[in-house]
Amino acid sequence: MPRNLDLTALRSFVAVADSGGVTRAAGFLNLTQSAVSMQLKRLEESIGVDLLDRSARTIGLTASGEQLLSYARRMLDLNDEVYGKLTSVEFEGEIKLGVPHDIVYPAIPQVLHRFNAAYPRLRVRLLSSNTLALKTQFNRGEVDLILTTELEGSEGHQTLCTRSLVWVGAPGSTVWRARPLPLAFCQSCLFRPRVQRSLDTAGIPWEMAVEGDGDRAIEATVSADLAVHAVLEGTEPSYFDRLPANAGLPKLDKMQVNLYRGDLATGAAMDDLARMLENAFRPAPAVLPQVVTA
Repeated sequence: MPRNLDLTALRSFVAVADSGGVTRAAGFLNLTQSAVSMQLKRLEESIGVDLLDRSARTIGLTASGEQLLSYARRMLDLNDEVYGKLTSVEFEGEIKLGVPHDIVYPAIPQVLHRFNAAYPRLRVRLLSSNTLALKTQFNRGEVDLILTTELEGSEGHQTLCTRSLVWVGAPGSTVWRARPLPLAFCQSCLFRPRVQRSLDTAGIPWEMAVEGDGDRAIEATVSADLAVHAVLEGTEPSYFDRLPANAGLPKLDKMQVNLYRGDLATGAAMDDLARMLENAFRPAPAVLPQVVTA
């Protein structure tokens, strides 16, 4: 049956090792000398080895004590880190995170889950909109961090990745054969003018099948195979399929996923959230071909 080490006794052990004696350790821990001595004795009995060499005038560590000291420091550091995150008022409150609706999945739910596990007393309020609206809110100081999808970032941005736009439609779509080509994009979508310009350059006539800024209207129209759409590579929803290469549609631009962080978005929790977002959108490492030797 697994046995547990006493963290209180370990703390006394580390204090004795650092201070060189029970008296100094007791003062540092705000305990009596007898209490520290009893904790050390209990720790040695639980492990079954001598940790302190008491034969000399000053207390030293045995070989086993030196080995335990390294483990004890790491265990206490981890204990203090967990306790600090769960109880410190520094890690309470709300963080406002803005994300364009078309890149929420699949990365953002995973980030929110990991962050909540690390900072259960900090609430992340997710704001989903388009890049233009999110940058306006950010500039007003209404949101702490935002992600954007844009051709290039403005002042203060950090580019997390660069991905190509890809054509998508309903599973088994045939509407891509229609001319003019029906398109479904919100009016404020930054992808919309770039897609239209690519079609114009390719000499393919097009028409807008949806007007307005309703995401659900876009999804319904494309799912009904009444129009085509474009999304960042790797963010295709499960109810859309990438259009086949023989569709004859032009290759689309590459866009950046950028992170903006407000001047007041400081501290360990903000650093960790930004790092989680960076990791979530980090490009996958290239797979090198295997070399087969005779």
